[in-house]
Amino acid sequence: MRRAAEIWPVRPTVRYARQLAEALRTETIGGVIMLAATVAALIWANSTWSDSYQALRDTVPGPLHLSLYQWASDGLLAVFFFVAGLEVKEEFVHGELSNLRDAILPIVAAVAGMIVPAILYLAVSWGVEDAVRGWAIPTATDIAFALAILAVTASAMPDALRAFLLTLAVVDDLGAITVIALFYSEQVHLTPLLAAVAVLALYGFLQWRRVRNPLIFIVLGVAAWVLVHESGVHATVAGVLCGLLTRVRRDDGEESSPAERADHFVRPVSAGFAVPVFAFFAAGVRLDPQALGAVFTERITLGVIIGLVVGKFLGVFGGAWLSVRLGFARISEDLYWRDMAAVSVLAGIGFTVALLIGDRAFPGMERITTAVLVASFTASLLAAILLHVRVRKRARDDV
Repeated sequence: MRRAAEIWPVRPTVRYARQLAEALRTETIGGVIMLAATVAALIWANSTWSDSYQALRDTVPGPLHLSLYQWASDGLLAVFFFVAGLEVKEEFVHGELSNLRDAILPIVAAVAGMIVPAILYLAVSWGVEDAVRGWAIPTATDIAFALAILAVTASAMPDALRAFLLTLAVVDDLGAITVIALFYSEQVHLTPLLAAVAVLALYGFLQWRRVRNPLIFIVLGVAAWVLVHESGVHATVAGVLCGLLTRVRRDDGEESSPAERADHFVRPVSAGFAVPVFAFFAAGVRLDPQALGAVFTERITLGVIIGLVVGKFLGVFGGAWLSVRLGFARISEDLYWRDMAAVSVLAGIGFTVALLIGDRAFPGMERITTAVLVASFTASLLAAILLHVRVRKRARDDV
């Protein structure tokens, strides 16, 4: 394939480049911890002590009558989505999304990377009762796993490839949050929803008024989470809205913005605790031969696998290629299309958000979880092989 000649995108500021590097390191470590939590859950759930794993998962520890798994999916993932909201805001103000022309490539790739998997899923599962509820399961990329694999297998690849993957994942997260809010929320109760809007408006107003006491915003964030949960809208939406409302521009005399300070303290909690705990409670499914065989014969689960492994690649790579081919996007001169193909396969890792949407669409259906695990493992393996080949090819070309 020919090398793309035009440059994408304009290089970010030194400050944003430093933030990007810190984010990549943290997400890589978080991906390793999440993988360890997933493996531990699978071992426990498939051992002779599997009943104790299920009992722990279903334990109801206190208020709101939520089990530990529900606290992880509704509560801890709100922390993850808060960080995602900060990333989205940072990208729009200082990053690759601050200039529409420079942002077109990852935006088109991310949107196509959501649409194509959904279409393939619907095509494969068409005619199966209630299958349409799961259309969004294969649409999301797990950035922690994806960046971890990219760092381990292809650390020598150009920074532009990492920047593309991170920016694509930010847009992907924003799309996933929107999908959850619009399509996977329960019956909406107006009074707590309006109260949540008022709390979030106060959060944004105090950010605008330059109030700097973090305790105030923690209290408001928790209150917003409780009210959104009680309204019937998925509680993780409160997390991302708080992230989006947090100020990202520094004032004169400030060493860092509130968003930078929040990211510095919250991201390690998200990557090192919140997401791994969710993974531990979400991934514990039985992997007996019958269960594994069923995911390749039942059309819903097969649709999830094809959507993630095939659909993500076709959507991300096809969207990027078409946008450049039509002349309204540009790709870095440091990248070849084969590099983009490898990272497009990597986008098929759909762990955290895919499991969350799967549980909302088909509560208690373990085969969906198994399908997501199979698809994510397959995409990881294929991407690791392709990236390793690309690294070796680039090393030979540079000699």
